[in-house]
Order: sequence, then C-alpha cells, then structure tokens
Amino acid sequence: MKPLAGIRVVELARILAGPWCGQLLADLGAEVTKVERPGAGDDTRSWGPPFLHDAGGTNRDAAYFHSTNRGKTSVAIDIATPEGQAAVRALVADADVVIENYKVGGLARYGLDHARLAAINPRLVTCSITGFGQTGPYAHRAGYDFIIQGMGGAMSLTGEPDGHPQKSGIAYADVFTGVYAAVAILAALRRRDATGAGAHIDMALLDTQVAVIANQALNWMASGVVPHRMGNGHANLAPYQAFACADGELIVAVGNDGQFAKLCDVLALPLATDPRFATNPGRVANRDALIPPLARAILDWPKAKLAAALEVVGVPAGPINSVDEVFADPQVMARGMAVMLDGLPGVASPIVIDGERMVADRASPVRP
Repeated sequence: MKPLAGIRVVELARILAGPWCGQLLADLGAEVTKVERPGAGDDTRSWGPPFLHDAGGTNRDAAYFHSTNRGKTSVAIDIATPEGQAAVRALVADADVVIENYKVGGLARYGLDHARLAAINPRLVTCSITGFGQTGPYAHRAGYDFIIQGMGGAMSLTGEPDGHPQKSGIAYADVFTGVYAAVAILAALRRRDATGAGAHIDMALLDTQVAVIANQALNWMASGVVPHRMGNGHANLAPYQAFACADGELIVAVGNDGQFAKLCDVLALPLATDPRFATNPGRVANRDALIPPLARAILDWPKAKLAAALEVVGVPAGPINSVDEVFADPQVMARGMAVMLDGLPGVASPIVIDGERMVADRASPVRP
C-alpha cells in the first residue's frame, strides 16, 4: 500500500506549481480530484505543440499538461455559479487537503476560502500557492515563474560573467514551490493526526526562490560580497565546472583536495604541489591562474576517455546530456524513470520507498 492511500485531495489549481504538488501526492497514493473549468479545462491542456495522442490516435492535450497531472481524476465545475460552489463544498466535505492557486482573496469571492471550507470540515488542510504570499506589499500581484526567478536572485547568478542574466531552462521556482508545498501538506497532516486540527498553508513562489538560492545567499550574508554569474563555475569550489575536450565538453567536479591531486595525476600536471592550489580555499582564491593550465591539458582528451580515467581514480565527472541522451543513459533506464501509462509517456517520481517507485498507476485525466 502506498503511504498516502486513503488521503483525499481536491485540486483547485492550474498551470504548474499547484498541479505539480497534486501530482506528487497522487504518486504517493493520494486520491486527487482536479477541478477544471468547463470547456477549456486547465490552461496547459492547450500549451502545445507538442500534443500527445493515445493508442487510438485521439488528441490527449498538450505534453505540458501531461507532465504535471498524472494519476488524477478530473471534474468540470464552474465555481462562479452557486451550483458549482455547492459542488466544490460537497467534494471538500470529506476531503483531507485542498490545493489552490488563486490570487489572494480570489476564492473568498465564491465562498470557497479556507475559513469557510474549514467551517464545513475542521480537519481540512488548505494549501494556498501564490506568487508573493498572503501578506506583504506584493500579495495582490499575480506570480509568474520567469518574473520570480528574476526578482528572487536566481537569474543574477545564472549565465556567463560577461553575458546577460539567464533564467533556468525549466520553471524551477514553480516546480520547487510544488515540492515544498507537498512537504508542508504532509507536515500539516502529521500535526492533524496528533491534534485533530486542520491548517492553512501559505506558499509563495518568491519565498521559495529566495530559499533555494541557498549557499549563494549565505555567501553574501557571511562576506558582504554580492555573488555574480560564473557560467559553469562554482562559487565555493575549484575546479568544479565544464571543460572543453577534444570532442565536446565534460563536467569535472572536484570536491576535495585528494580528488584534485588525483585529477592532476591523470592530467600529468604538477599543480597539486603548488602552494597556491594545494587547498580548496587557495584554488578558489587563485581560480584565474588555476583554470587555464587545466583547460589546456583537458582539451587534448576525448571526453569519454577522460571520464573513464577519472572514474578509475574516483574523481567525479560526467557529460552534458541532451534530453534524448538523458533517457538513453543506462542508469536512467535502469532506474525506470521513463514510464508508459494508458499508452501515454511520462516521467516517474524520483521517490522510491522499500524498493517501490512512487508513481501513479494511470495517466493524466481526459478533459472533463
């Protein structure tokens, strides 16, 4: 039995952060009912091409929608009508969790805010996901991942030093918020088990983005020096970056002084005995002198040959894979990260419990 079997979730959410949270709970065994607008459904059903088709050739909506709605059932409800509001209340009456991503105060217009739903079901855990949270001067604003990556500092840290700030290739403020929201929901359910009381969770994309700048935030807090874009370099380690090889690029990720000495042995370079480079703080301080001789030596190696040589001596290294190469990787294949559900492809949850991959047993729902 999956760990969340018996937990009922009502998802009043669309696009990415809320549905990502709901999909994660569904993968863990929860019964997730997605409430969609009549006709159009979730906005991302039309966010294509590409579109997926089932075995019979029927259009099953955009691939984007299927990336974040696996394992759910779906109902069409117009919450702007009294009948729709009554239908949502009926769903919530015996639910454990509501996930919603309306603007602050949006559901109150329909009598579906946490306070009024909790009056029906005091054990209810409501998770509200917004761009900026339920409080503060920006609370009224709509939140979009791209804007949040910019405001939350991530883009100032991403890209080449002499280039423009860059967003991530995936909407990771949204995705991280969905994951954190699931953690918060599980914590609130655990507390409810002990006290009997539900909860209202306030999740903000900006809060999440600020939280996950992680070591770079502490680098600034500790030193007063504002972190900057370093391309594929690392703020606290060296060498820890991609290097050009004879036939492509290879990431070399040296995490300690012993690994650096082994890298130098493989490359036949005397750098490990140089006092400037003997320790990681020295290598970080003297990065500009360290990287050029390493880069010149690595350029003569085919990337597969160098990766194999480094693996033998225990120096972490790996290729920069394209998406198709990711799913052709023997480790990814062995771990079963690509799944096929109801004739539709998907990417499994990364969670494995007691040897069982936590992934829902059905694809995303058809348009209600």
